[in-house]
Amino acid sequence: MPLSPGLSVIGEYCSSLDTSFCFIYYIPTAADETFILRIGQLHYSTLNTEGVNPRAYPLAGPELTNKLIELIKQAVSYKQLKKGANEATKALNRGKAEFIVMAADIDPLEIVLHLPLLCEDKNVPYVFIPSQMALGRACGASRSVAAVAVTDSEGSQLKPLVVAIQQSIEKLLI
Repeated sequence: MPLSPGLSVIGEYCSSLDTSFCFIYYIPTAADETFILRIGQLHYSTLNTEGVNPRAYPLAGPELTNKLIELIKQAVSYKQLKKGANEATKALNRGKAEFIVMAADIDPLEIVLHLPLLCEDKNVPYVFIPSQMALGRACGASRSVAAVAVTDSEGSQLKPLVVAIQQSIEKLLI
């Protein structure tokens, strides 16, 4: 596929369980903080870090964001996903959460700021991604989603992917 001027491919990820391809294009800006996530052939979602709260730490980079979105899509089909801050909190308290993904552009951010504290208490990795709408679309919802918890399941085919993502998230925290 030909690229527009100023765009360059910086990452490509193909899901083993899904036929859609995801490409991340980097658009240079003055602050070097804008990127576009292209999902499939028809759907475009702009992930812009302008609305991201600086307290949202650790913030996933473009490649990790892409992998998280793909894993969340797969977790929906395996029924291993809890959507929303309240359900994510319940999954953490019950010890079912493998990791937590939160949106960094939630206003007010305090809606999800209790989750990092719980995650640290329960020793569960957590990460922020730039867009609540992208998180919602990955969950299959037409609305934005503040946080999700990917849960564990005995004998799940997602386990190797979940472990790889957990290691990537833990690298961000170091």
